[in-house]
Amino acid sequence: MTREFYEAEPSPRTSWRLAVLMGANSRTYKFALASALLEFAAEGRAEVTVDELAVPYAMSLVARQQGAPQAPSGSLAGDKDFLTVARQEAAESLRSGLPTERLLDATRRSMPTMVMRRFHNLGASEVAHRFYESVGPPRRGTVRLTPHLHRIAGSEQAAGLRGELNARWDIVESSFAAGIGRSLVDHGVAVDWATLRLTDKHRRRTVTGVADALTGFQYGRCLICRSPLTDADRIAVDHVFPYSLMRRFGTVSGWHGPDLDVIWNLAPAHERCNGTKSARLPTSGELWRLARRNEAILLSPHPLKKTLQLALKGAGYHGRSGEWPDFLRQVLAACD
Repeated sequence: MTREFYEAEPSPRTSWRLAVLMGANSRTYKFALASALLEFAAEGRAEVTVDELAVPYAMSLVARQQGAPQAPSGSLAGDKDFLTVARQEAAESLRSGLPTERLLDATRRSMPTMVMRRFHNLGASEVAHRFYESVGPPRRGTVRLTPHLHRIAGSEQAAGLRGELNARWDIVESSFAAGIGRSLVDHGVAVDWATLRLTDKHRRRTVTGVADALTGFQYGRCLICRSPLTDADRIAVDHVFPYSLMRRFGTVSGWHGPDLDVIWNLAPAHERCNGTKSARLPTSGELWRLARRNEAILLSPHPLKKTLQLALKGAGYHGRSGEWPDFLRQVLAACD
């Protein structure tokens, strides 16, 4: 299915989204590296030293670690573990605005041999586009930023890609904070319509924005018109099957379909497209795009995947690959 996600819109941006949104997350190192890479590419840098890359990488982890865990509890391996060093050096690093020498040394040792080797990996395969190449000794070498990275960093979706990255980082942190196997994984996330943010239902805490969390699985495009969602656009969250169906059927014989107010039925869209669509039923094209989007979410690690499964448990959807089109047709039939 990752191949299908890529082939539907083959581009460096899709490769980037595969790496960031759908790769395994045992720690958050991938997000820190992605953030640092985007920062240097946006500056137009063709190459950076490992030392230069280590600074924003380490500082973003230190800053994040102050408010949320960057790995599951019990996964740290004593005083030499990188995140242990980062925690111990956090106060001084944040005070000075630069990593301490001890933290910088730990970053030089861990970053090239861990996350930089694995960033492009997708299990048994790699993404189609590489975003950097390492040259020279791992700890003292150079990192060459590829044209693919410069292309996405300078694209009209650059701000959106950073938003997607931060949203995924927020979601993974929340999973670690709750404990993998409990809370978010058991309960999924809910939508707070007052703020348009996803919340941890178990701990009742905000996780991240709905649009940022879902847009990448739609290739950064409006589900309605298929044009890119850019930083200049006003973004809405559309109920693909209008929520008014539940109210309308509720006044007659009751709505017998699935809950329409959860993420399987929510899609970022241009505000103008959402306003024009209003309460109409989805077109066949919109249903196809929603099915493909939801299949992509099921490839991502918890908790979005679990949220979809929980929301539709007992509603005719069993979580099998390729089942979304038939399921959505059943929902459409329930609207007649």
